[in-house]
Amino acid sequence: MLGSCLGAFRPTLAALGGKEWRIPWRLSSTRKANVRKRLREVDSVVDTLVASGVRCRQLDLARAQPREHEMLPRDKYTTFSRTAANHRKGVHKVPHFTKRAIPRTTPTGF
Repeated sequence: MLGSCLGAFRPTLAALGGKEWRIPWRLSSTRKANVRKRLREVDSVVDTLVASGVRCRQLDLARAQPREHEMLPRDKYTTFSRTAANHRKGVHKVPHFTKRAIPRTTPTGF
């Protein structure tokens, strides 16, 4: 009975280093394409809001950010992290990165 644990309490395999579910160390080409697509969709929403005549501080800040085609790959696929080496970590390592606004620029001074 103990050997057939299912769900969240199943034992991990020692061959995997004790961690069964891992985050890949590099983004696949498909995941990179999805990141670019999300950035373009945000750009289109900002363009739509600007064209509608809405004015607010957050919209002005969003317009000041670089667009997807103006961003360097370093800024598209990595994000600033104080604790990571070189202060950058892969965007896929951020929890819920598909639902969270990732800054498009590095803070000044880093």
